[in-house]
Amino acid sequence: MALPANAEMLKKVSDTDGFIAALDQSGGSTPKALLQYGVAESAYSNDEEMFDTVHAMRTRIITSPAFTGDKVLGAILFENTLDRQIEGKMSAAYLWENKQVVPFLKVDKGLADEANGVQVMKPMPELDALLDKAVAQGVFGTKMRSVIKLANPQGIADVVAQQFEVAKQICAKGLVPIVEPEVDIHSPEKAQAEAIMRDEIQKQLDGLADDELIMLKLTLPSEDNFYKVLMEHKNVVRVVALSGGYSRDDANAIIARNHGMIASFSRALAQGLSAQQSDAEFNQMLGDSIEAIFAASRT
Repeated sequence: MALPANAEMLKKVSDTDGFIAALDQSGGSTPKALLQYGVAESAYSNDEEMFDTVHAMRTRIITSPAFTGDKVLGAILFENTLDRQIEGKMSAAYLWENKQVVPFLKVDKGLADEANGVQVMKPMPELDALLDKAVAQGVFGTKMRSVIKLANPQGIADVVAQQFEVAKQICAKGLVPIVEPEVDIHSPEKAQAEAIMRDEIQKQLDGLADDELIMLKLTLPSEDNFYKVLMEHKNVVRVVALSGGYSRDDANAIIARNHGMIASFSRALAQGLSAQQSDAEFNQMLGDSIEAIFAASRT
């Protein structure tokens, strides 16, 4: 008997070689993503045109013959993308049905101002409604990001506690949350912050019920295989890494040394892609990028 879609998706995300494409730049980071893609801010005159332009970029990536579930396990979408279509089909449905790529949705509303060396997430009063929409559209999981800049025990405890509090709300809807407490790669206390954060995550994991499954999206660690203990926890489906500002080559080199950790790259995935490229050039560049990230994630 065929598995229901979410069980099939869970199997794919937990057991298969590959990586997760982060295609979830939102309002604040969209101009930067478009600039990297060779589209200047003068090319659009308002938010609606900007989101049309970035959707065209994402559609070009997702519909490329290089972008398939053979190497790309999942893709994280921004809410604006979830509400749009790709080739006449809602984006999440297109990803799974046409590409066998598991759809995730970014659900946070951005970061609060820095306090205690960290930025927690802004309140999400409409989260329940957004999660219901995600479930209705066949989304498998979610993603939400906080940022840790200093090794401040109170700040880090606050970040991790908030992430897990919201994660439980997401699990209650039958979705698998990606918990992302990003440690800034430029932090002067990066290794110390990672050690405090790992302990806090371990504490929170131990408090989850058996059916509360989560994924972790973490900065590539200062010490290789530092998150192995988290990968082995019964509630953790997968540990994925963000590129965090490293170049693709540097990020791939580090992830290859962190066994069992897989990539979830945004800038590093789109690096080298340009609106001015022909389809052949674009597909070749994207294919080379996917191949390199896939190879690094298989170690």
